[in-house]
Amino acid sequence: MQPPDQDHPEPAELPLRDRRSHGRFPDEASRAEDPAVSTSFDAQTGARTKKGVLIAAFVLVVCFLLVSVLRLFHAHAITSAGEANYSRSPPVDVVIAKPATAGQDLVLPGETAAWYESIIYARVNGYVANWRVDIGDRVKKGDVLATIETPELDAQLAAARAQLQSSEAQVGARQAEAAFSKSTNERWRDSPKGVVSEQERESKKADYQSAEAQLNAAVAQVALDKSKVDQYNALTEFKRVKAPFDGTITERKIDVGNLVTAGSGASTTPLYRMAQTDPLRIFVDVPQSASGELMNPGVPAEIRATGAVGGVFPGKIARSAESINPQARTMRVEVDMPNASHSLVPGMYVKVAFKLPARGSVEVPAAALIFRANGTQVALVDANGKVQFKDIEIARDNGSLVELSSGVRAGDRLVLNISSQIAAGQTVAVNDADALKPPLDARR
Repeated sequence: MQPPDQDHPEPAELPLRDRRSHGRFPDEASRAEDPAVSTSFDAQTGARTKKGVLIAAFVLVVCFLLVSVLRLFHAHAITSAGEANYSRSPPVDVVIAKPATAGQDLVLPGETAAWYESIIYARVNGYVANWRVDIGDRVKKGDVLATIETPELDAQLAAARAQLQSSEAQVGARQAEAAFSKSTNERWRDSPKGVVSEQERESKKADYQSAEAQLNAAVAQVALDKSKVDQYNALTEFKRVKAPFDGTITERKIDVGNLVTAGSGASTTPLYRMAQTDPLRIFVDVPQSASGELMNPGVPAEIRATGAVGGVFPGKIARSAESINPQARTMRVEVDMPNASHSLVPGMYVKVAFKLPARGSVEVPAAALIFRANGTQVALVDANGKVQFKDIEIARDNGSLVELSSGVRAGDRLVLNISSQIAAGQTVAVNDADALKPPLDARR
């Protein structure tokens, strides 16, 4: 018995794939090699596939029908709600027209100004000897603000006084000459004729008249010299700079030793600036639309200031320009305000409120107005809840409130922000329960 060939082992010992190739499993190998056998399927597999397709198609059809039914119900619900809303009266907000009795508060910007304001210059040439007041000091009329040294003026005054004394001495000499000429003329005039000649008599008379003329000239010179002395005396009064009125020093521009020049020209430096702040003026530019009501003096005003000195102060119109500025279309008005406490100072920005009288009979919100091509209207709700459109005339537009002169009576119910879809005669649902009550005129 021969041993097994080592180069060709038994088929049993070969791997499964080798055994198939060596013919141990002829059926499987043949089936793998036969294409007809590899493409065949089980009959139940096709049936299951068809059944799955039919089930999926049925589910899709059911889902489609369900979605269609839901959409149909939703559209029907929307249609029903729209029909219900259309058939229901539209809701509106209303307001009651009120009598226009309070008028309008017209608030305008204003600027405070001093009652008097003066820039004080030197009236004489000299040097500042001293100053006695500074900015913020309140002074009375006649108080000395500063003193000026005037050596030139003092010398001129001394010379004028000496000239006056010389002129007065000349008057004395002329008076003696005039008296002697007068007595001589009288003696020659009363002498008998023939004792003195007529020529000598006329000469003595002429001497007397000349002496009288010289005396008159000397007297006139005394008056002239005296006027110069008075002039220099008056100028010496300006060596003491005095306050022209009661007020407050708002500016000081001098110091000790400064050279000052008389006058108020461009080349001269002012000494002080002072202002009287009680009472105070407030300048207000009133628009043309309200100028007719604020033109007359006596209209009360309220001055409102903000900041650290804030508060409300009373005042009244004192005067107006009674003329419209053609550039700004405004009228300048001055309001006088008592300021004993000096709470306000010149140059401040304030607000001035005027109470204007009512122009119309009723007052309604601006939201109740309807602006159309044929004019302005309002929508009234009658006692039956129906809308009626009325033409109106505007007396004054106060911004959020409007005064009406015709078309509306006090107590009428007016629709606010009415929709353009609401027509005349249509019944509406009023949101305000109190507004459902008929007006007083309708209940009487």
